[in-house]
Amino acid sequence: MKVDIFDFDKTIVPFDCGSLFWLYSMIHYPWIIICWPYQLLGGILYALHIFDLTKMKGPFFSFIRLIPYEKAAKKFWDKYDKYVFDWAKKGNRERYTVVISASPEFLIKEIGKRIEIDDYISTKHAPDGKVIGKNCHDMEKVRLFREKYTDAQVVNVVSDSIKNDKYIFSLGENCYHAVKGDRIPFKYEDVYKEDKTEAKSL
Repeated sequence: MKVDIFDFDKTIVPFDCGSLFWLYSMIHYPWIIICWPYQLLGGILYALHIFDLTKMKGPFFSFIRLIPYEKAAKKFWDKYDKYVFDWAKKGNRERYTVVISASPEFLIKEIGKRIEIDDYISTKHAPDGKVIGKNCHDMEKVRLFREKYTDAQVVNVVSDSIKNDKYIFSLGENCYHAVKGDRIPFKYEDVYKEDKTEAKSL
């Protein structure tokens, strides 16, 4: 089975959907301001390296317990789905496509339906905002992908993050750096100064 892998934030859309959803929620559900102290504490503990990304996301997304977040996600994408880049829409994709993102599953699920993504892998959150399992980031993206697609042949990998998506890039025959809606091809070995097999072995 041949597949393409797309990152989501700043790749398929020109923004980080989790952060923008928080801002959207602040405007439409202003009472979530009561979560600010908890969010600030989580940010401080992350900056001090006491919390990792997985633990930090619990406090950050704690506001979803105070809103109808699935309904809010639909209204959010009613406003922002127009920003999806044309190349990522169904009629313009070459093959079976898996979106892999650290953003919340309830956001990726809704936009995935709208642009008819074949499958998605993303961070799962409980209704109180805490992450279920691990944040879908870095090596965790590869682990979760291979759990579902053990023998898949990855043709293209597209992501905005050269820094964070080294391991997912190592799976692809072709690598593309997403920059403001464009996909710029690059060679894995030239950027990371190693053979792909070295990353895959970690």
